[in-house]
Amino acid sequence: MAAYLTTDWTSAFLKKRILFSTAFLIRIVLVFYGVYQDKTMLVKYTDIDYHVFTDASRFITQGSSPYKRATYRYTPLLAWILIPNIYLTALFGKLLFVICDVISAYLMYSILHFRGMGSDKACRYCALWLLNPLPIAVSSRGNAESVLVVLVVATLYYMENRSLVKAAVCYGLSVHMKIYPVTYALPIALSLQTLKDPETEALGNKASSLLSKRIQKFFSRLLNRDLLVFAVIAGGTFFALSLIFYSMYGWEFLEHTYLYHLTRRDIRHNFSAYFYMLYLTAESEWSLALGLAAFLPQLLLLLLTSFAYYKDLAFCCFLHTAIFVSFNKVCTSQYFLWYLCLLPLVLPSLTLSLKQGLGLLFLWFAGQALWLAPAFYLEFEGQNTFLLIWLAGLFFLFINSLVLVRIISHYKQRSDLQKAKSG
Repeated sequence: MAAYLTTDWTSAFLKKRILFSTAFLIRIVLVFYGVYQDKTMLVKYTDIDYHVFTDASRFITQGSSPYKRATYRYTPLLAWILIPNIYLTALFGKLLFVICDVISAYLMYSILHFRGMGSDKACRYCALWLLNPLPIAVSSRGNAESVLVVLVVATLYYMENRSLVKAAVCYGLSVHMKIYPVTYALPIALSLQTLKDPETEALGNKASSLLSKRIQKFFSRLLNRDLLVFAVIAGGTFFALSLIFYSMYGWEFLEHTYLYHLTRRDIRHNFSAYFYMLYLTAESEWSLALGLAAFLPQLLLLLLTSFAYYKDLAFCCFLHTAIFVSFNKVCTSQYFLWYLCLLPLVLPSLTLSLKQGLGLLFLWFAGQALWLAPAFYLEFEGQNTFLLIWLAGLFFLFINSLVLVRIISHYKQRSDLQKAKSG
């Protein structure tokens, strides 16, 4: 997959300083263009969520709860961070999100460089994020996903460098910001287990034939100092923030930050294959149970990928996130950022050709286009296209599954790739 990233025409542009400066400048220009469009055009550039964040911050400055702002379903920490929106400039949050966006790419570059990749080549992979229209638009319009992205990538960066305390703090913060990174807990724990001792393994092969012995040996490797340090600090960070905000805002903090997302049943049309079922059963007594049952396929797939790929933590987290998003009860385009931010770290481990990669990309976009067509007629023409949207959602799930299968089948561990290159 690396071959198509080495064309000559990009070599001059994709230098570290030029690439990062250009990407940052593009985002800044769009932030200020957004001010113009918001003032002069009917269709606004700024994301509606940004106004929600700002209103929540305003309630805090008035000594009130951020949850007085309807539809604020986030941690109070975000509203506290954005208080300068009220006192300094309304653009503070957008500038912060843009900076987080670029820092995320720098962390990706640092991870690739730490693995031994040259600067120019690492920049080519980072360009897939820095010059990607989706993260550019999301951060410059005022969506806070870039804050979460920088925390997730920072966790992987510090894990790669074995700075467990810093990794744990970033991980605890990421789970506090959005609940989905909690799915990384198992692969992180598995990656921290004590390595097998060949001599001990040889002596214990006969005894370990019993299932109970194997389980005992597994837990003996898993429970070590590294895991204990990581769990205590990550858990401490998460629970400390939760206790602070619970003491300040009570039950509404738990309800809007965590519980709402676990029991959420979004009956508005979205990419999820479950939306039509949840729409039809919205008033049913089985609605809550069906919503919770939708987590079961996710859980099974996440367990399987954890044990299969935990040795390459970035790849495992990429699979986790893609599975979580694809099989989630609610799936919108901004969720795609959650796994696209890990793609630059995954691509070097894939043996896909340019033709194969472009083919998968075309399928992915085609699936979205097929969904958007009936969604347009429902949203803007008022036509009943719910069934077509559901069928398009099922097809998009099939495409996502196919893409993941192809990625997994062309994945090679970094050690295998290095052997192939040296051979």
